[in-house]
Amino acid sequence: MSLGKYIAFEGLEGCGKSTHVKRLATRLNAVMTREPGGTVVGSMLRNILIDPANSNLSPRAEALMMAADRAQHIAELISPALGSGQHVVSDRSVYSSLAYQGYGRQQDLAELKRINDWAIGGLWPDLVIYIDVPIEVLLERLQKRELDRFEREDRAFFERINAGFRAMAASDPKRWLIVDGMPPKDELEKLISAGLLARLGI
Repeated sequence: MSLGKYIAFEGLEGCGKSTHVKRLATRLNAVMTREPGGTVVGSMLRNILIDPANSNLSPRAEALMMAADRAQHIAELISPALGSGQHVVSDRSVYSSLAYQGYGRQQDLAELKRINDWAIGGLWPDLVIYIDVPIEVLLERLQKRELDRFEREDRAFFERINAGFRAMAASDPKRWLIVDGMPPKDELEKLISAGLLARLGI
């Protein structure tokens, strides 16, 4: 039996990831999941991480909790699914930690890579689909919903994250597919499907 493919969607808050994770997972009959929160343990960690009341959470504690969520996620859900031949489509992945805790929180990138590579046992996504939407548009969208702890950060934080995602994509172009997030949902879904077919043949 051939292994399934591990596909992760990345992007800033409000870019539309969740919509296209659902659409692609449905089309591929894949396991749909998210980080943080893809397991019972992960959901507990997610509640702590996104709660605005936890304003004193240190950047290191945040990074380690994200890595703990990811370690459980890989062991309990992602690795078994891939091993059984199922594709996995995830809303965020290890790259979000590098972007948010590394570039955003300005923590040591080399250390974050080391800790997270150990947490995931070296199992990085086969393809990362980055939905690119201008920060101005995203900030406008965020104004229309109740914000979690990350979404309440300032513009400079999101600009650093955006630069981080772009730097990672530029350094590993074969693994990253950048798509313009501004077209209508159906049109964007077609762009994503075409890119997936070209990159992974699925």
